[in-house]
Amino acid sequence: MKIDWAALASVFGVSLVVTVALVGLFTLGIVALSKQSATAGGNASGGSVALARTGAYACFGLCVAAVSYGIYLIVA
Repeated sequence: MKIDWAALASVFGVSLVVTVALVGLFTLGIVALSKQSATAGGNASGGSVALARTGAYACFGLCVAAVSYGIYLIVA
């Protein structure tokens, strides 16, 4: 049995980068929601609250799209 170490390293590298990016994107969404809820109680303008909420939903949507694409790749 022969192991293709280059292919294994490539898969490991891509998996690591995608995992860190996905976790970072989800974290940005959580931070945006926490900023939105923190500024809602204060004297923030409606535009900044709406922008934070939109940014958070965009981050979560991109996370869902990335996970869906991964499931698609596994199934197909």
